[in-house]
Parts: sequence; C-alpha cells; structure tokens
Amino acid sequence: METQRSKIIGVARDWMGTPYHHQASKKAVGCDCLGLVRGVWRQLYGNEIAVTPPYSRDWGEADKAEPLLAAAQNFLCQVAREEARPGDVLLFRMHPHSAAKHLGIMTGQRKMVHAMEGATVSEVFLGSWWLRRRAGAFAFPAKPGQP
Repeated sequence: METQRSKIIGVARDWMGTPYHHQASKKAVGCDCLGLVRGVWRQLYGNEIAVTPPYSRDWGEADKAEPLLAAAQNFLCQVAREEARPGDVLLFRMHPHSAAKHLGIMTGQRKMVHAMEGATVSEVFLGSWWLRRRAGAFAFPAKPGQP
C-alpha cells in the first residue's frame, strides 16, 4: 500500500500549476478541488470515478445536504481524521455547520495538494487553519469498488 500512496502523491503533484477552473478536471488546462481528485482517480484506475452533475460555486452552502461527503463515503475508504496519512483525501468544511465543500490530497504530515479559486493547483502547508476545518479523511481503494 505504501507504493500506492507514493504513486498517489506523485500523481497529485503532477497536477501542480494547473489553473483553477470551476467544474473542470484536465491536468495543465484547468480543475477545481473535485476535478483534481477525479483526475488523480483517472490516472490511478484508468476510468472516471463517476458522472459528476453540474454544481455551483456555492453548492455546499445552499442546503444542509452533504453530497461531497456522501460521494467520498461511496467511492473512497473512510479513515479517522486524526489517522490520515500521505496519499489520503482530506475533506473540509469551510464554515462551521455548513456542508463540506473542499478537498485536498495529503502529501506529507503537514502538506496537501489542492485546487482553490484564484490560484493554480498548489502544495500548501496543512496548518491549524486547515486542520480545524477537516470534515473527513479517505483513502483511495486498492482497486475501484473495493475497500
């Protein structure tokens, strides 16, 4: 599994410099945070994770539904937030009591690669600001459809 984690980190870092583009998922062309995770999935497994319905920039604030959390639970393997390891997908709530709406891929004990509006895909420090907002952590499965 460590080889898999190293591969995930390498693939995520290959996306660095990709411009932010809402709902996109094309390396070096454009992606958002979900598009980054979808792109890493495609590179790992050779297929699309799932059909992604259109979503607005504020979709996570529109109601109390948790579509991103539900999708992560459906396709990835949930791990305790405090036990997340490099190669895992981190899910964040940008505001308390709101739906989780941001993703990043952990690349080190205190680093992650993510896509955020106004910037290119970057590796950033996973400081206390981010850690307080963690809503979940998920590992990529060894094979799609298997925990």
